[in-house]
Amino acid sequence: MLTVSNIDLFYGAAQALRSVSVSAKAGEISCVLGRNGVGKTSLLRAITGHQPITKGSIVWEGQDLGRMPPYERARRGIAFVPQGREIFPLLTVRENLETGYACLPRSERYVPDEIYDLFPVLKDMLWRRGGDLSGGQQQQLAIGRALVTRPRLLVLDEPTEGIQPSIIKDIGRALEYLRSKGTMAILLVEQYFDFAKELADSYAVLDRGEVVIAGTKDEVDPEQVRAKIAV
Repeated sequence: MLTVSNIDLFYGAAQALRSVSVSAKAGEISCVLGRNGVGKTSLLRAITGHQPITKGSIVWEGQDLGRMPPYERARRGIAFVPQGREIFPLLTVRENLETGYACLPRSERYVPDEIYDLFPVLKDMLWRRGGDLSGGQQQQLAIGRALVTRPRLLVLDEPTEGIQPSIIKDIGRALEYLRSKGTMAILLVEQYFDFAKELADSYAVLDRGEVVIAGTKDEVDPEQVRAKIAV
């Protein structure tokens, strides 16, 4: 389980997060929602170790992550699918997937067949360069690369951004399957409420760096959430 408790985060003098608390449990999808610029990506950067916090705690599987660097968090089972995908455009699909080996012991340095079952297009395009794929295919590659690391916490930053509807459905089905296994916690940042609504077990809505709505899908009024994230 991931427990983020009352964290503050600053960029210089600008405060991006104010006493933010969220959690994610194995076998569940926790969704963080909000408009642009409210602190969603900053929250994920704090969880994955790319930006230090100034107050509060981030605890994963009973261990306070403190100032643990990103590569150590990856070794402890935290995988990050960043906004914009950040695949390597000159590497092949296969080589992009193999970059996930960095945090694995030698015995686990292979691509599980499960990834090709979830995203068959990756197997069909193993030898194509990442930069030659469509945006939706690159997003599937970015998720596949994260899954290569055998994560127990999968963190995704707006995976539906700029993606065609058919691939959004494929991503949704993949996340539902991963949740059904019961071994992985999934933290999903989204602006696309209809996608989040179909998947979320719990919500946290950010506004100006603060959590303004939080609760399970049964506790939260969807229309209140929609109103808070509407542009």
